[in-house]
Amino acid sequence: MLIQNSIKYSVFWKTLCVLWKARKMPLIDSYNRTIDYLRVSVTDRCNFRCVYCMPEEGAPVAPKESILTYEEIERLVKIAVSLGMTKVRLTGGEPLVRKDIELLMQKIGAIPGLRDLSITTNGMLLERYAESFAKSGLNRVNVSLDTLQQDRFIRIARRGNLDEVLKGIDAASRFGLTPIKINCVVMRGYNEDEVVDFAKLTLEKEWDIRFIELMPINWSSGDDSPITSLMSSFFPVDIKPAAKNIIQLFADTDSLSFRKNFHLSSANEQTGQLDASQMRNAFVPTSESRANIEHRFGILEPAEIITNGPARSYRIPGAKGTISFISQLTNDICVNCNRLRLTADGQLRPCLMADGEVDLRSSLRSRASDGEIASLFELTVRHKPFEHRLEDGNAPVGRNMSQLGG
Repeated sequence: MLIQNSIKYSVFWKTLCVLWKARKMPLIDSYNRTIDYLRVSVTDRCNFRCVYCMPEEGAPVAPKESILTYEEIERLVKIAVSLGMTKVRLTGGEPLVRKDIELLMQKIGAIPGLRDLSITTNGMLLERYAESFAKSGLNRVNVSLDTLQQDRFIRIARRGNLDEVLKGIDAASRFGLTPIKINCVVMRGYNEDEVVDFAKLTLEKEWDIRFIELMPINWSSGDDSPITSLMSSFFPVDIKPAAKNIIQLFADTDSLSFRKNFHLSSANEQTGQLDASQMRNAFVPTSESRANIEHRFGILEPAEIITNGPARSYRIPGAKGTISFISQLTNDICVNCNRLRLTADGQLRPCLMADGEVDLRSSLRSRASDGEIASLFELTVRHKPFEHRLEDGNAPVGRNMSQLGG
């Protein structure tokens, strides 16, 4: 009996040691934030031309040979999961315009250890794919929708059809891709008077309506100071001039693979996209949107929803759904940021709103080992900035939102 117990004890400890060695260590950045979320852009192309995102004629796109293959994306996601990342969101551009996107969904959905797989889409093609996505392991969907009026839909998106988007949302609900989140970018002169109409939807629908402050992707061009005059309206401190050198964000990098793009995109020279001045004039702070909703429905109650991320969520008393606010300018949400972003052409970014990228594509195609690529993930995490510094006039200038991955 003593020998049997000794053997069992030995096996137990050997098993425990194996499990300990095989554990996934979380990625922790310099500010003690756990980085467990990877946003993957599968294409920089889009079937819409939203006024805050790209020009009427479209933004420059990467050549086909520069875009990651599905096999390359699958490998990178597997490496990310091996490092402790548990959540993946597919984005674009518009991810559903990429050919055979359901095949990629199947590949990623089958990766062991991935706990949450979601997608952000404009919804135009969602009805076509909702059922197959649900069978492939997709958990939930975010749909970008800035208006409930067809004429305004055309004015903002300049492509597509509101009815098709609403059909896509209904299909996602039927096949269990929930909680459904509706992303609404609030813009003065475009849709700020619809926030109450959007909020009203939550009375009967189990949706999370998310009101998002307009992001200053294009505020680095168009007039003399990208952000100072606007931000001074919301911050009680002195705002530094916009001329601050953004290269200092990553001045202490210890690897030549950490690339910095500080050139103006040719997209800024195209027409039809809101320029810096127009974007600032269209900006609506969260406080205004919330005040309008509470004037109509009363004080909002705090609410919690699955995978809440950077949003602050509330509920109209008695409503089935929720209302969330993403206030990246007036109520800095960087302190809890847990994500990295992979662009469609294989560049890993530690921050959406700050320039700086690590080239994973070259390593993939030069037959680097999984361990070598994993070290690039770790490098990127080490150089993740504490905050976006938009209040100092910093903004990404190398890519449009469709090229970054929204």
